[in-house]
Amino acid sequence: MQRHQNLIPLSHEHKSLLFVCRYLKKDAAPYEGYPLETSAKMDYMVKVFQEVMVPHIQKEDHLFEQCRGFSPEMDAMLDELLDEHRIISGMYSALVDSKDLVTDMDTLACNLEAHIRKEERIVFEKMQELLLEVLDKLKFD
Repeated sequence: MQRHQNLIPLSHEHKSLLFVCRYLKKDAAPYEGYPLETSAKMDYMVKVFQEVMVPHIQKEDHLFEQCRGFSPEMDAMLDELLDEHRIISGMYSALVDSKDLVTDMDTLACNLEAHIRKEERIVFEKMQELLLEVLDKLKFD
């Protein structure tokens, strides 16, 4: 199914975040212009989380708020995604005290990747199926 026009910006951000996930994993392939040293990966992740992830989560929170209350199935999915947002944010915050930064960044990357794929493949598809009118009226300020 083609992505609804008002979900396209979120999907573009997901694409950027999926790159970050690949880059942060233990077995990351070298990417030209992206150093593989742990400290450089951490610096890059902090920058992306501040510039992309925080505003992205705010947009999703707004989206989820607008989609709530129409379908028990959708509400359950949204509750699950919000829990995952909290878990992922907690993993990110815990990196400051990490004793094994490589493993913890890999764990964060794997969790974030699974979360994004669930949003794209399951939740956004279900939103387009059940809540087309809500998506048509959606505005991100």
